[in-house]
Parts: sequence; C-alpha cells; structure tokens
Amino acid sequence: MTPMTPTATTVVAGVVGHPVRHSKSPILHNAAFQHLGLDWTYVAFEVAEDAGDRIVDAMRTFGLGGLSVTMPFKRPVAESADRVTEAVVRLGVANTLFWDGDEIVADSTDGDGFVLAHNEHFGSTLSGRSVAVIGAGGAARSIIEAAGRAGASDIAVVNRTPSSAGDAAELATVARVADPAAIGDCHVVVNATSVGMTGGPAPDLSPVDSSLLHRGQEVVDIVYQPALTPLLRLAESQGARTANGLGMLIQQAGLQIQRFTGLEPPLAAMSDALRAVV
Repeated sequence: MTPMTPTATTVVAGVVGHPVRHSKSPILHNAAFQHLGLDWTYVAFEVAEDAGDRIVDAMRTFGLGGLSVTMPFKRPVAESADRVTEAVVRLGVANTLFWDGDEIVADSTDGDGFVLAHNEHFGSTLSGRSVAVIGAGGAARSIIEAAGRAGASDIAVVNRTPSSAGDAAELATVARVADPAAIGDCHVVVNATSVGMTGGPAPDLSPVDSSLLHRGQEVVDIVYQPALTPLLRLAESQGARTANGLGMLIQQAGLQIQRFTGLEPPLAAMSDALRAVV
C-alpha cells in the first residue's frame, strides 16, 4: 500500500514530548491511518520543557486531529484540557488528547492498553486473579488503576520506596504495599520499571529473583527493547509464560486511534509495521 502524500487538507496528529525523536508512535499511527485510508499524518513534536501548559491551546490553534503525550507533559495537559476522563481524574496525568465536539478531552490509554494486551496474549483476563506490579511510576500507576477496574482480586505493589508504593496502591481498592516475597504468590507479575531495558541504568538485571517465579504464572515486562529481557529469560527458565511490552505499546496506540478517529484500529497492520523495525 503506497503512503498518501500530505496535502493542504491532510489532518495532522502527533506525539509531544521532551525528548521525543526516538518515539515509535509515528510508525504505529501512520500504519493505522494508511490502512484505514485516512488523509491523516502523524509526526513527533519536540516541545520545550516549560511549554507544557500551552500544548492544549496549540492543538486548538493549529487544528490538530489529536495528540499522544509523553514525559514531561502528562500532568500539564491533564490540568489544562477542557475535560478529563475518569481514569485521568484518578491518575492525575494523561497520555492522550482528542476532540469531542468542540472540547479537547484528556485521557489515559496506558493501563487499558496493558489489560487488552495481557488478555490477547495469554487468552485470559485479570478478573479474580492476583497481580504483582513492580514499580510505582507513571506506567505502574496506570496498570494498577486499570487492573483494579478489570477485576483483579489483589494487587501487590512492590517498590523500593514504600511511600511511593502507598500512593500508587490508593489507585485501586484491592491494591496494597507488599514485600518482594509476595510476587511468588501472584498469578500475574508485571515489571513496570526500566530495569532490564537496553540503554537503561540496569540493562543486565532482573527486578525479580528467580526463586519467586514459577510455572503457572504470567510474567509481563513492559520493556520491549530487548524483546527478551533478563526478567523474561528467568521467567521462561522457571516455566512461566511471558510477554514483553510490545503488545501494550500497540494496544494503547490502538485506543488512541479510536479516540482520534472514531474507527476501530487495525491492530494487525500496526503490529506488522512496528515489528518490522523493533
């Protein structure tokens, strides 16, 4: 399929962040627009760090079709949007700006993207199951909030800083601060930190000791570079089923496509485009 040539009527969407030139989002979104036959294009906007409170106004001024939002602007856009979703109310941050009539709405698709990716990959849901989430940053918080809505029976939040873990645990009524030992008792284990990531501070380490991993668990690392992280390698050696972060990345982008266009996202086409370069 030949990419469309932008014209004066092409709708422009994009991702805003600092830095953002490394983003894989243009690959995913442009593949979706092309597959859907839409006269849309998606680019990366490198925005000055002190300009976060002007992003919503810029979207309105330039008539952008929608924006994906990454660090450090997730909180400023949540505070300046015309309206926010319930997920954003709870999280205090947003990764998506879309139009609803004349209003710009802030939403968060990360957590629901994780849930959808988990369900598709493992053929099971989180309902009635125990989940261990390692980390208490933005990604971890989104996953905790969404896992709670998805019906998890227990969410163990494991983090080096107990106060941060406590704040994150408040996002779901079934969540609690837990010691690493709790990981061994959970059905689903999620690494929501950068440990094990290529180019990160600890690329050769696993955030979980192998003694806590076993057959019957589903282990997810939201890191996707490398595809097989130290955690996933350990989990596989212990008989657990595994998944990396590509599924979550694709699903959260698919939800953004839905918000931007009102159409069902072509997830297979998006996946093929991403996997061709990752």
